[in-house]
Amino acid sequence: MSRTVTLKAADDHTLSAYVADPAGTPRGAIVVIQEIFGVNSHIRSVADGYAGDGYLAIAPALFDRVTRDYETGYTPDDIQKGMECVGRISFDQMIADVAAAVDHVKSAGTVGPASAGKVGLVGFCLGGTVSWVAAARVPGLSAAAGYYGGFIPKFIDQQPKVPVLLHFGEQDQHPTPEGARAVLAAHPEVTGHFYDAGHGFNCDHRGSFHAASAALARTRTLEFFRTHIG
Repeated sequence: MSRTVTLKAADDHTLSAYVADPAGTPRGAIVVIQEIFGVNSHIRSVADGYAGDGYLAIAPALFDRVTRDYETGYTPDDIQKGMECVGRISFDQMIADVAAAVDHVKSAGTVGPASAGKVGLVGFCLGGTVSWVAAARVPGLSAAAGYYGGFIPKFIDQQPKVPVLLHFGEQDQHPTPEGARAVLAAHPEVTGHFYDAGHGFNCDHRGSFHAASAALARTRTLEFFRTHIG
């Protein structure tokens, strides 16, 4: 079952979030953090997939600070519009919105009479970087996973407070493999994997989709969440 909820960030900004409910009691909660294309059909399908694995999944609409209900495809124009949206939102604001999603799933009454349990993050592209920063800044988390976060090398000085799993493409240029390896070298406590694929390899709506890499990364991410979330 899916639904839409309204969240309030610490600065009183309100934003929507897509929620996918599991059957039965949640194993925990997963915050799914969008790419630059908004909470589109792909991100909703990712949330649905984690709900199918037993987690309460929530995908906050980070671009509500610019335009409500933002959702696009993957054309060059869509990429340009998405980057323009990113330029109008600070990472501090995005982290505040992620924190609102974490607070929502941890609050009593979200699922029946109790909370959803431990909370993890998984983010893609822009969301991969947001997951990395959130792992250092957002209280109440138990784990964070990120796919091809292009700006992670710019935040190399962040110190995660929870276990982190990162996925990168050997053929990616955002971040480059060299930039990704520099992050992992600076943070030996972080688990990183590289795939024979390019940027966006997890998204089956994009030409860069690489099925084998996506399947392996998802298996590893589920194992990671089973260990740290439940």
